[in-house]
Amino acid sequence: MKLSTTRLGTFGTMAALGVLVLSGCSSADSTDNGTDGASGGLTPITLQLQWVAQAQFAGYYAAVDQGYYEDEGLDVTIEEGGPDIVPQDVLAAGDVDYAISWVPKVLGSIEQGANITDVAQIFERSATTQISFKDKNITTAADLKGKNVGSWGFGNEWELFAGMQQAGVGVDDLSLIQQAFDMNAFLSGDIDAAQAMTYNEYAQVLETENPATGNLYQPEDLNVIDWNDEGTAMLQDAIWANTDKLSSDSDYADNTVKFIKASIRGWIYAANNAEEAAGIVTAAGSSLGASHQLWMTNEVSKLIFPSTNGVGLIDEAAWANTVDIAMNTKNETGATIITADPPATAFSNTYVQQALDELTADGVDVMGTDWTPIDVTLNKGGN
Repeated sequence: MKLSTTRLGTFGTMAALGVLVLSGCSSADSTDNGTDGASGGLTPITLQLQWVAQAQFAGYYAAVDQGYYEDEGLDVTIEEGGPDIVPQDVLAAGDVDYAISWVPKVLGSIEQGANITDVAQIFERSATTQISFKDKNITTAADLKGKNVGSWGFGNEWELFAGMQQAGVGVDDLSLIQQAFDMNAFLSGDIDAAQAMTYNEYAQVLETENPATGNLYQPEDLNVIDWNDEGTAMLQDAIWANTDKLSSDSDYADNTVKFIKASIRGWIYAANNAEEAAGIVTAAGSSLGASHQLWMTNEVSKLIFPSTNGVGLIDEAAWANTVDIAMNTKNETGATIITADPPATAFSNTYVQQALDELTADGVDVMGTDWTPIDVTLNKGGN
C-alpha cells in the first residue's frame, strides 16, 4: 500500500497489499529543484516501511497527519512493506529516498554492497522477547535447553541466538521450531518459548481467552526473557539514507535533516497522544483492532522515551554491541550476519544531531524525560 498526502484525513480506504506499487521516480524527482506542481511547491519524498501499516510506524504517519513534513517543505509518501519487501534493497536501488529497517538486517546488506547509512536510530531499545507460560519454568536463556523454542527466522533470530550462546546453550541443545508470524503454535502448546515483540505478539497472547479461566490471559501467566536485560539486545528500527547522495547531493542532505526533524516531532506527538496516533494509523489502512493498535502505540513509545541522548541519536556503545553480535553469533547453519566490521559510513549522527539542535532551539523536548506510558486495557481479539 502507498500513502501520499500532506494530511491523512483526505484519504479513504487503502488498497490491498497485493497491489502495492513502489514509486520508482521519487528519488530522481526529490531533489531537482525543491518544487513539484502536484504538491504545491513541496519536495516529494518517499519512505519505505519494513512492514504493513501499524503503530510500529505511528510517528511517521503522525508526522504526515499533523503536517510536520509539510512544515519542513516535504510531501512524504509512505510505502508499506510486506514479506517480499526488503526496505534496504529498495533504498539501495534508488527507488525510495529513505527506509525503515533493523540494524542487523541492514549490516548484512551493507556487507553485500548496499551503500546506505543509518542517519537516525529511532528505537533506542529492543522490543524482541522470548515468552513462555509460567509452568514451563523458563526465566533465562539457560532455561531454553531441552525446550521447544520458536523463532521467526528471516533475520529476527539473532538476539535469541546470542542470548543462547552467551548462556552456553547450543542449537543442538533444544528443538528450534519455525514460528509463524502469530502465536497459534505457542497457545496450542507446540512451542514452549516463543518469539514475541512487546508491541505485537505479546499483546496477541493477552488478547486471548484462557480456557482454564474463561478470562483473558494476564501478564502474571507468563515469563518473559528480555534481551535488553540479558545484554544481547540489538538496534532495531532506524531511518536509512543513501550514502552516496548524502555526500554528493546537498539538497538530499538538507532534506535528510528536515525529514528526521519532522519524524521526531511525529514520534513525540504519538507518545503524548497515543489514542489519536492509534487512530491515525487505523485511518491509514491498518487492520489491527482498536485496543491492539493503542497497545502498540504505547509500547513502541517505550522503546523511544525517555531518550538517553535525544531521539534518533545513535549510541556508539549500542551500535558496537550490535556489530559484535552480528560478527560473532552463529545461527543454526553456523553462519554469522557479517564477517568484518562495517564501513564508517554505516552510521552517522551528523544529520540527526542537526535536527535535534533545531528542535531544541524551537523549545521541543527531544528527551521525553517526563513522558510516562498510559495504561491500556486489551480486549479479546484486540478489538
